[in-house]
Amino acid sequence: MSDAIDTAITTDTELASEDSVNLARARDVLPALIPVLPVASRPFFPGQAVPLLMDAKEWSSTLKAVGETEHKILGVVLVRTDSSEAAGPADFHRVGTACRVHRVHADEGKLQVLIECLQRFRLEQFVERQRPFTARVDYLPEPTPEPEVKAYAMAIINTIKELLPLNPLYVEELRMFLDRFGPDDPSHLADFAASLTTSTKDQLQEVLEALPLLKRMEKVLVLLNNELELARAQQTIRQSVEERMHKQQREFFLREQLKAIQKELGIAKDDRTAEVDKFRERLTALTLTEEAQKRVDEELDKMAILETGSPEYAVTRNYLDWITLLPWGRHSKDRLDLKRARRVLDRDHYGLEDVKDRILEFLAVGIMKGEIAGSIILLVGPPGVGKTSVGRSIADALGRRFYRFSVGGIRDEAEIKGHRRTYIGAMPGKFLQAVKDAGTANPVILLDEIDKIGASYRGDPASALLEVLDPEQNVDFLDHYLDLRFDLSKVLFVCTANQTDSIPGPLLDRMEVIQLSGYIAEEKLAIARKFLLPRQIERAGLQRDALKLDTRTLRALIDGYARDAGVRRLEKQLGKIVRKTTVRLLEGAKSPVVISSDSLKDLLGSPVFRDERKLSGPGVVTGLAWTAMGGATLSIEAVRTHEAARGLKLTGQLGEVMKESAEIAYGYILSHARDFGADPSYFDKAHIHLHVPAGATPKDGPSAGITIASALLSLARNQPVRRVAMTGEITLTGEVFPIGGIREKLVAARRAGIKEIILPADNAGEYDEVPEHVRRGLQVHFANHFADLVPLLFASDRTKTRQ
Repeated sequence: MSDAIDTAITTDTELASEDSVNLARARDVLPALIPVLPVASRPFFPGQAVPLLMDAKEWSSTLKAVGETEHKILGVVLVRTDSSEAAGPADFHRVGTACRVHRVHADEGKLQVLIECLQRFRLEQFVERQRPFTARVDYLPEPTPEPEVKAYAMAIINTIKELLPLNPLYVEELRMFLDRFGPDDPSHLADFAASLTTSTKDQLQEVLEALPLLKRMEKVLVLLNNELELARAQQTIRQSVEERMHKQQREFFLREQLKAIQKELGIAKDDRTAEVDKFRERLTALTLTEEAQKRVDEELDKMAILETGSPEYAVTRNYLDWITLLPWGRHSKDRLDLKRARRVLDRDHYGLEDVKDRILEFLAVGIMKGEIAGSIILLVGPPGVGKTSVGRSIADALGRRFYRFSVGGIRDEAEIKGHRRTYIGAMPGKFLQAVKDAGTANPVILLDEIDKIGASYRGDPASALLEVLDPEQNVDFLDHYLDLRFDLSKVLFVCTANQTDSIPGPLLDRMEVIQLSGYIAEEKLAIARKFLLPRQIERAGLQRDALKLDTRTLRALIDGYARDAGVRRLEKQLGKIVRKTTVRLLEGAKSPVVISSDSLKDLLGSPVFRDERKLSGPGVVTGLAWTAMGGATLSIEAVRTHEAARGLKLTGQLGEVMKESAEIAYGYILSHARDFGADPSYFDKAHIHLHVPAGATPKDGPSAGITIASALLSLARNQPVRRVAMTGEITLTGEVFPIGGIREKLVAARRAGIKEIILPADNAGEYDEVPEHVRRGLQVHFANHFADLVPLLFASDRTKTRQ
């Protein structure tokens, strides 16, 4: 098909200037019926010679139709669609340009066409509405110039002159225009000026459709001025970028020349030599092991022959950087002064006398030996009781550097022992990072939340901790990144946990466990006055006397809003009160602002904690429980629901251990009902429902055994139990076994106003260790067997015992 088109169209090697000037002017020169080609990018103007590139598959039929005519005229019209292939007759603008086709060349499915634009025309009627489009047209003659046209022509020429220095491409186009036309041809001058611009196709179409010269030249001047402003802006941006690039290149060359000159004179070193010298200077202040020194020498020799731009150079440099930053053989001197240690602990913490005594005992042994090393302290207690701050106080008392990081949620063994150097972004483990940041080989490192450490497919971090924390192993701790032995035996490790159940046994066995129980109301009151309230007032920028809270208000705050074991919630509530007080002072309130117990609800909302409901009646007994937040009282209820069948139903989200305790207590009471004054036939047909409020709180543990048994006995005897609280595990033979959390449970009983408590006899030693101020006012009974506590349950039995 391309051969047919080439044969049909007469080809000229170049456009003759003579023929180009003598364009068709009269209506009878050009045919009235011509093929029409749609273009979507921009319209063409008379006087232009334009190369076109089009799809041969789509437009070869149109060009073949042109080639079959004698005049070789093609009408080019702008369409409103985004592509010419999608255009139909309704999409054509009404004014287009008649062009003579001079050359067609087919290449790889494309047609390269050279056309010469001759004259405007108006579409009158489509004769062929499918491709190839054919239309009847009416040619538009050039209008006669008006007197004002010359002035507009000069304005256009001057604007083009301003554009020439800004865009060199305009120079070549202007030369081609002047070869074919003169500056005194205003019509073609206006069309040429419009074709120079980068205006939108709609703006250019308006110029093409403007036949009066003055109107056309006015539109062209607007487009030229817009183009001039755009070119100037582009020129400014280009100059700014070139200036910056030139400045950066100049500085780079000057720096390189300076380095070369300094190197020639021997007054400067290259980057590699400077790095090696820096590492050697660090090594002079360190005492490396023989193994580490040998490794460093090997790495320095390797670094001296590597190219600075190679990846291996960066790996080696980072490795040497880490080795030389570790405090090999650098230790801080301990302050072995027991009196000072006691002052520091008393300064930072109120109460916790048993904890302070344990810490002082630990420090005293170290002082007697002359060093404190190879020890692991585990501080266990509810949230907010001061575990982390106790660890900081230990470091302060010894005069050591302190470093804290949380191991809670760590699931990758590499966090403990480091990544191997073969990995991108490899780093040593947390412990070597801690030692490096501390700057000494014997800091106090606090491992927070050690009971929440995890495990995954990346390894078991808890097992990796064994090597780190074991005094027999950490003298030669091997980190995967360094691949060198580093001595951690001088580090004092302090760990914190809320409970010990989730800590692996081998790891727990290596720790010195110190229990931090919750605070009672009197301790919280003193802590709030001495520490928390002054700190919150200082943080708010207030004077110490700007806010007043009396003892009654603080007690109401503690009982209603901060009844948990720690003081963190209490500090938050005090901070809220201080912030609201600050707002009042800024709004004009007089200082000091007095906060009363009655105003707490306005400041903090309704109380979070309420007095525990005192449940009573047959089958209701109060037990004592331990939670992660401290101690709590637990009412256990038992009722007989029906006599259709014997059975036991348990509700209250009980765990497996607590369910087993209930089954054991039920079996024991069932078999010994007669011994304790109950009717043995009571349980023959009775279906017992045992519930432990609140139902939404999960509960587990063996310590409710005697409480459940007491509730079942109370139900069988149809007698209410005296106001007494109890805790202890029961066996099938009625033995009462010991339990944990004695202090927390005693604190919970005091908070509930219960003064009489029953504990397992085997817990008598732990009870003696409870501080005196907690035990004061409590009447405690110890039981070896369930029969020992039965006389304490019922008022009638109590009277008989006294008689």
